Parts: sequence; C-alpha cells; structure tokens
Amino acid sequence: MHSLATAAPVPTALAQVDREKIYQWINELSSPETRENALLELSKKRESVPDLAPMLWHSFGTIAALLQEIVNIYPSINPPTLTAHQSNRVCNALALLQCVASHPETRSAFLAAHIPLFLYPFLHTVSKTRPFEYLRLTSLGVIVETGFHHVGASLEFLTSSDPPASASQSSGITGALVKTDEQEVINFLLTTEIIPLCLRIMESGSELSKTVATFILQKILLDDTGLAYICQTYERFSHVAMILGKMVLQLSKEPSARLLKHVVRCYLRLSDNPRAREALRQCLPDQLKDTTFAQVLKDDTTTKRWLAQLVKNLQEGQVTDPRGIPLPPQ
Repeated sequence: MHSLATAAPVPTALAQVDREKIYQWINELSSPETRENALLELSKKRESVPDLAPMLWHSFGTIAALLQEIVNIYPSINPPTLTAHQSNRVCNALALLQCVASHPETRSAFLAAHIPLFLYPFLHTVSKTRPFEYLRLTSLGVIVETGFHHVGASLEFLTSSDPPASASQSSGITGALVKTDEQEVINFLLTTEIIPLCLRIMESGSELSKTVATFILQKILLDDTGLAYICQTYERFSHVAMILGKMVLQLSKEPSARLLKHVVRCYLRLSDNPRAREALRQCLPDQLKDTTFAQVLKDDTTTKRWLAQLVKNLQEGQVTDPRGIPLPPQ
C-alpha cells in the first residue's frame, strides 16, 4: 500500500486522482494496446513522483514490458531504419529505466540484473540521423544516472527545443557526487564494454553525445580502480590517449567549452598515473600547451586551472639539459 502522507500539501482529492492515474498507467504498460500512451504519460510525470522508481520496479511485469520495448527496436538498428516515432517511443521507455537507475532503493537491483547491457547495442550504432542520435543520447543518460546521478558540476546538456523530452530529461544532471555505492557501478562498467563504446562515441558522435560519453570516461578515471584499469596496459591507455588527441584536434577547429572541460579533466587525471604521465609528455597535443584555447577558456577559471595543473604535472620530474630543454627518455 502506498502512503500519501509524505505527498506535497495539495488537496487530498486531487492527490488521490493523480496517484490513481499513476497506478493506472503502470498497469497499462502490461498491455501492448495501451502501452504507448502510458509510456508517454509516465515519462512526463517521473520528475514529480518521487517514488515512481520503486513502483515501477516492484509492479508485476513492468520491467519486462520496458525491456520488450527495447528489444523490439533491435531489428531497426541494423540495417538502420529507425524512425522518429520509434525513437520517441523507446526513449520514453528508457526514461522510465533511467528513473529506476537513479533511485537509491532500486539502483543496486537494476545493476545486479545487468539491465544496462540491453542498451549497449544502441551505443554500437553509428547512424547520424536524429532518431539514432536521440537513442544513443538517452541510452548514455541511463548509464550516467546508474552510476553518477549526483555529480560535481552542473551539466545542462539539452535545451527544451531538443526533442524528445525524455532525451533531454535523461541527460540533464545536477548535484554533488555523494553516492556511497559508486564502486559497485565502476566495477560493473569496467567488466562490460562501456569504455570502448564511449570512445567510439567520443570519436564520431554529435557534440552532445561526445560530451556525455567523455563525462562517463571522466567519472571512471576519477575512481582509483578505473584509472588503474585504463593505465594497466599500453593498449588501453593508447586507445584512450589517441581518441582524446583526436578530440583536441577537432576542438581546435570547432570549439566547445563544455566538451573541452571534460577532455582536459580526463588528461589531468591520467597525469596522476606515473606511467601515463611519462607517456603524455610525448603525446600531449600541442594545442593544450599553446594559446589555441585561450579564447574558449577565457571565462572558465576551473578548466584553465586544470590545464595549468596538467602542464605542471608533466613538467615535474622531467630531466632537462642546462638550457632547460627537456631531454628525450633514455
């Protein structure tokens, strides 16, 4: 039985009607005939119903219905025939999964069931049409909310003019990194293929998808286990460094302050690892050493500080000749 005692102070009759509508829509998810409208209505209400996630998770057949929506789209991603209508519908289902992923009562169970793996085929797609872009973006939003619902910097990824609404909602992330079970999420992400999928999107996605994918990589790197994993082998580190280098080159031609911020933070965190720091002395792009991004960062004191710290980290402990010129490694 769901208590209404903690609801906002609104007229009881109205609260009861709204509550009953939520229950009705959840029940309607089980029927293919009524599911599409229920997905739309519930995705609109998810921000205003604090306990929607437990209601979805514990109601009979609901998660199975949402997964069915996802699986039904698989035939449309290869060959890429996904329509805007299909994309909007599955993004509404993903928005409800994002709700479950971000709620403290359901997050661990969501992860233990390996539900994010159902979204990985969407991240494999490369079509640049809007339906596919929104599909990737909303899928990334679920991954973000699974592990990093509360993050240090505000990321206002989408504007209201960017449909579908669920993609906008899934990717708008604010707050402070206070989660206690983040290690569980990092371990899950490291044992699946999320890093190469993020790197693929960072290389060829839209600016928005690149920003979210780079943010996920950044959060993995900020965890000690994640940093050690990426720097454990030359292949892993070189793949990450190569993609970051390509992004810097692209950003020098098409600047984006929000994307550059996450790229710089990834480089700075890599420089905390001794082996990676030694490699970065050889492969850090020149654009991060000169004034290429001075104009882009003129009002961004945080990123400027990170960039200065990165350069300082790479200079410390470096052997120089009497003229102060770095000597090549022996």
